[in-house]
Amino acid sequence: MAFHELVISEVRQEGSDAVALAFEVPQELAQAFAYVPGQYLTLRAEIKGEDVRRSYSIASGPNGALCVGVRQVKGGLFSTYAQGLQAGDSVKVMQPEGRFRLADQQDVLLIAAGSGVTPMVSIASAALERGANVTMIYGNRDFAHVMFRSELEALKDSHMGRFTLIHALSREEQDVPLLNGRITGEKITQMANAGAIDLAAADGVFLCGPGEMITDVSGALSKLGVASGDIHSERFAPDGEVPKQRSKVAREVAQNGVEVEVILDGTRKRFSVEDGDDNIVAAAARQGLELPYSCKGGMCCTCRCRVTEGTSEMATNYSLEPWELEAGFTLACQTRPTSKKLVLDFDAA
Repeated sequence: MAFHELVISEVRQEGSDAVALAFEVPQELAQAFAYVPGQYLTLRAEIKGEDVRRSYSIASGPNGALCVGVRQVKGGLFSTYAQGLQAGDSVKVMQPEGRFRLADQQDVLLIAAGSGVTPMVSIASAALERGANVTMIYGNRDFAHVMFRSELEALKDSHMGRFTLIHALSREEQDVPLLNGRITGEKITQMANAGAIDLAAADGVFLCGPGEMITDVSGALSKLGVASGDIHSERFAPDGEVPKQRSKVAREVAQNGVEVEVILDGTRKRFSVEDGDDNIVAAAARQGLELPYSCKGGMCCTCRCRVTEGTSEMATNYSLEPWELEAGFTLACQTRPTSKKLVLDFDAA
């Protein structure tokens, strides 16, 4: 997918360390930037001479301007750069992607931590708009760090009786002890036992935030009887899992050179993977070929493709589902060839 230059129409402070960026979408790009609540945008900019790309979830309601939220991360190139953007600046933006999205659920439970709230704003707005019931549990250090607080409060006022918002704070004490501390599987279990949330009624549970939180809460939900197919998650950061070391076979074939062929936008392009190339995306870039990618961490699925010939391994995977692995899909930013030739189809559905 191509990047398009979009002009920023508004920059708004969200909490103490984040901004919301709203974009003007020209009429001719309206269809390209149509999105499903829960999807993300990949933003691109040259920062200090480096081509930097980052994925940020769409936080727009059904009738709002296309908008993302960016929380500043210590040492983060793009997140720091974004804090200085102003209305009228332009940013390269890829059209919406992502499979963490709202379907036709009628009773939705949203569990978010920190900037993981961004896709939840979009999901909650759309679900409420069509008459669904929504409960959101939102974890932060304190109220000063709450993003999109005014939007969430407006949803409460507009949909009284159908939208329940629960704040969990780790560094600011609240009157109800259960609402103090980080969101964990144990806390969700306690909330369910106390009747604060109704897991039996929920036909869709959405989790977004740090990997550790998602892993812990997902396990608790399963033990509480929530069907795995009703649990949907998106990680904003890896959970500390160490990438797998390159296998002996991968090392050996790279030393001799691997012929790689990719199918992208209906065309075939060829390059080689050699000793020293960390993955398919890096090897292609070294030879002047740009493949789709964003996070480079195995989380966003922008570089998803299918192996149609040859074999490969991945350093890590946070986004592909078991059925996709069985169907031969891989993440190019994590892929290392284990055969002398590898053919990857980026156009595969």
